[in-house]
Amino acid sequence: MATKKSNASTKSTKAKTTKPKTAAKSVKKSELEAPKTKKVEAKHEEKVSTSKKKSCLSGFFARKYEEKESFLTVFKNHKFYGALLGEIIGTLLLALLFFSVSLMGIHTIATYAIAMIAVLIAIYAFSGACLNPLITVGMMASRRMSVARGIMYIIAEVIGAWLGWLIFNAFHLTGGESAYDVPTMSAIAENGMWIVTMVELLGAIIIGFFFSRALKYKRSVFTFAATAAGGVALAVVLGYVVSAAFLGLNNNFIFNPALAMMYQIFPTAGESFGEILGGICQALSIYALFPMIGGVIGFYLSDFTSKLSGEE
Repeated sequence: MATKKSNASTKSTKAKTTKPKTAAKSVKKSELEAPKTKKVEAKHEEKVSTSKKKSCLSGFFARKYEEKESFLTVFKNHKFYGALLGEIIGTLLLALLFFSVSLMGIHTIATYAIAMIAVLIAIYAFSGACLNPLITVGMMASRRMSVARGIMYIIAEVIGAWLGWLIFNAFHLTGGESAYDVPTMSAIAENGMWIVTMVELLGAIIIGFFFSRALKYKRSVFTFAATAAGGVALAVVLGYVVSAAFLGLNNNFIFNPALAMMYQIFPTAGESFGEILGGICQALSIYALFPMIGGVIGFYLSDFTSKLSGEE
């Protein structure tokens, strides 16, 4: 009996002695593993921070519209036809507004801005209220809109501008001799062509930038319309000031290629076919090509600024 008790006591003492040893070993292992885990966490944090630094412009060229669209699929959606009709009606209203304001001068810029806000609010729900090929091209280039939808929008905008020009001319012709003369674009000298081109380019950059910023506030339609119309008003004021101060001209900018086609590009006249063709090509480059390039620059300038500032 005594031997059994002694054996039991020795076993209990061994168990007691082994437990602290295992606990001490586990403590030592945890102490050794702690620096390793800290190093791993630090490396992970460094990787995350470096990835954040590298990815400040990630997704810059990513597609920003929801569904993939092509010419085979875009016409299957009935809402697309409503958007095209909205672009036609909206550009028609803008054409009537532009041609009417051109009869009155710079003192109507406030009226022009207020009326444009109303048009943008009325059309926004249909198509997003681009109403300008330079904006549509900027939307396509910044991947906010598919190429198929953008091309059809531009065609609709040209049709709307043409209808507006027809309606305005119809009223003008019925007025007879008592009607005001519709002002034509001022003749541009050879040395002043690039100044007019730069005015169109800079105005288009402003319009594209403001429209891109207005899209950030699309939940509030009035804020969107006020921001977009404010950009157009700023471009118009700049155009008037630069034209009057440096060129001595009062009417030589449009900032809308669709309106320019009806107002300046197609009405080009000349003594021969070559002269007419040369005038059309010159007007296309000044009032269509460079404004579209400016619209793309304005959209990318807005996106680049928002990415650098960390705006979501």
